[in-house]
Amino acid sequence: MSSANAGGAPEPVTPPAPASRKSVTGTRKAVAVLFLLPALVLLGALVLYPIGYSLFRSFFDKSGDFTAFDNYETLFTDDGIRTAIKNNAIWLVVAPTVATALGLIFAVLTERVRWGTAFKLVIFMPMAISMLAAGIIFRLVYESDPDRGVANAVMVSVHDTFAESSAFPQGHPSTNSPLRSAGGGAFVTREPVRAGTPVVLPLTGVPPGDMPDDAEAARPARADPDRVTGTAWQDFTRGKGRGEANAPDATEFGYAGITVEAVKDGEVVASTQAKADGTFALPKEADGALLRYPASNFREAYNGIDWLGPTLITPAIIGSYLWMWAGFAMVLIAAGLASVPRELLEAARVDGANEWQVFRRVTVPLLAPVLAVVLVTLMINVLKIFDLVFVIPPGSSKDEANVLAVQLYNSAFGDRDAGVASAIAVLLFLLVIPVMLFNIRRMRREGQR
Repeated sequence: MSSANAGGAPEPVTPPAPASRKSVTGTRKAVAVLFLLPALVLLGALVLYPIGYSLFRSFFDKSGDFTAFDNYETLFTDDGIRTAIKNNAIWLVVAPTVATALGLIFAVLTERVRWGTAFKLVIFMPMAISMLAAGIIFRLVYESDPDRGVANAVMVSVHDTFAESSAFPQGHPSTNSPLRSAGGGAFVTREPVRAGTPVVLPLTGVPPGDMPDDAEAARPARADPDRVTGTAWQDFTRGKGRGEANAPDATEFGYAGITVEAVKDGEVVASTQAKADGTFALPKEADGALLRYPASNFREAYNGIDWLGPTLITPAIIGSYLWMWAGFAMVLIAAGLASVPRELLEAARVDGANEWQVFRRVTVPLLAPVLAVVLVTLMINVLKIFDLVFVIPPGSSKDEANVLAVQLYNSAFGDRDAGVASAIAVLLFLLVIPVMLFNIRRMRREGQR
């Protein structure tokens, strides 16, 4: 007997070793790994391998020669790529912020209208459209021709309601015309006019298709001893040698509605508008005056805004993005708003807060977690925006609308430069990481509450 047993102490008992280790759920780890293996293989093949290969390929040039960090230097020296980086920064700041703000406004307002559900459906419906289809739609919406583009059709309609456009923007006197330039776009007769002697005020330059619809064949004015009469018309006849200069012909059209003024010593003493056949008559006060076509007759017609031009192309594309994604933000925020305790809102109102104060001091702070989710989701989304920027801009504005995802496509498939394309992909990946880390930290904090 050992000394330990002699002292009466019991011998330690060694527990038997388990047959196999199990996870906390009671599942053998080997079985768990076996079930996770297909997912891990797909994750490696579809995510980890492309990331690793893109990083590796970014250190080689177009022909496959090792260039170290030359491709990354190109990202910040090439004008096209720098424009793409600048536009991505604009997208990152403007689009998620405005879309979240619009979603918040729509969500709050739809709670107060009778047909809130129908309104939400209409706002959310663009999400059912693909980005490619939305790009085609807005390419047509932004057409510069008001007869085709909805945006400019609205702009022209509003403009013409307050300031009517001229029907003769290209009108001007011919070489031997009795009219001369008066400056500022106006034209005036070379000599004073007299009552009883018909006046001719010929112009050219207006395309036949742009003549007023009610224009009729021009005819000479009748002499009237008590009035100054004359004819305003398009002094041009198709065909060489046809028609007589400075005299109305049957094949020529009158300038229906054009304004004619009588001017003495710089003062307008009489004014009138020509009839459909171009004839007009001024009172006897016009005797001895100069007749003038005011510049308002030749003001360029308002054709709206050049939405697809280099200046506005990025804001225009962001507008189409907001049309699609404001509904997404509204639905998420409305779901969060439905969980806000109504007694808190009522308590604020009882304490004397107005609706704006309730919204700013109570509603928005309570919705802060939801607003953060929407904002971060949209930030990740705009960093890889491609479809709208690829479809909407015309060829003349593509460089100004460029973003990193489009530049990646152009470098890879247009320039056949896989090195620069891979460097752009790595840059996009690095830009997404901070946003993802912020989102992960926020989700962990939410889970600890």
